[in-house]
Amino acid sequence: MAGRIEDYALIGDGRTAALVGRDGSIDWLCMPRFDASALFAGLLGTDEHGFWKLAPAAAGAQHSWRYRSGSLVLETTHKTHEGEVRVTDFMPVGDGSHVIRLVEGVRGRMAMRMELAVRFDYGSAVPWVSRSELGDLRAISGPHKVVLRTNAPMRGSARQTTISEFTVYKGDAVRFVLSYGASHEDDPAPIEPRRYLADTNRFWRDWSSRCTLETPWDDILRRSLLTLKALIYEPTGGIVAAPTTSLPEDLGGVRNWDYRFCWLRDSTFTLLALMDSGYIDEARAWRDWLTRAVAGNPEQAHILYGIAGERLLPEIELDWLPGYENSRPVRVGNA
Repeated sequence: MAGRIEDYALIGDGRTAALVGRDGSIDWLCMPRFDASALFAGLLGTDEHGFWKLAPAAAGAQHSWRYRSGSLVLETTHKTHEGEVRVTDFMPVGDGSHVIRLVEGVRGRMAMRMELAVRFDYGSAVPWVSRSELGDLRAISGPHKVVLRTNAPMRGSARQTTISEFTVYKGDAVRFVLSYGASHEDDPAPIEPRRYLADTNRFWRDWSSRCTLETPWDDILRRSLLTLKALIYEPTGGIVAAPTTSLPEDLGGVRNWDYRFCWLRDSTFTLLALMDSGYIDEARAWRDWLTRAVAGNPEQAHILYGIAGERLLPEIELDWLPGYENSRPVRVGNA
């Protein structure tokens, strides 16, 4: 089962975002955009609806996590009396197509376990899984495809998941790269995780260092600004209210809306925070998005739009998902 929402950290790339739990499980991810259908929807259901867990194989390890300073690169440390490993999770800034997870041995040794359950279309579609000529794992369903590349062994399981079990010693490095693409196209090209890690960390640090405010709470302020930046859809400048859908206003209630859209009022508050901190480029990009979104008859203006300025946002209910802490209905779209 998914954890509590307060036990998740956000990673993103300016196109979409993932939620990573303290237990090492990614339980929410839409690709290649915030408003695309989820391939991990365990947050709103169970493991049957998609997840990607990477954690120590045995129970009892001590866990701690942190973001790298000024960055959206997340580091989780697992410790036992036998060893210590660090897991680094991030999404390369650019195209909404990759999630990278790096496991590094810090001390001694530790047995690790990875389990991947891709479930496209919000947990409703079990994909066809195969191996490429190079041994990469390929999962396809309808228009969607993801490819998992790793230097660790993989095998299938009776749960229709992919499992990797391996031991990490001090100095070892194990990589997992999940890449999204269209099912009718060639597999996404391989990428070099270390180079993308350096580029991604540099991007976020350079951006957060431009904050012009000087307060006793600078670290907290910059962390909040990084979260707001991660909610901006970079190609258009649109700002989503949240990267998720159907997290309830009241547990067990029915006020469960899809927030992966752009409310004019909410975006205004976000822009005030960014401009007060010296981030004018984001304000200009949003102004341009707004001009395009509301173009035409003023009487037809909406209170919310899609991330590219879409006006028609049909709303449906996903009856196969039990909802966050059994809060139904689960909705996608916003009417």
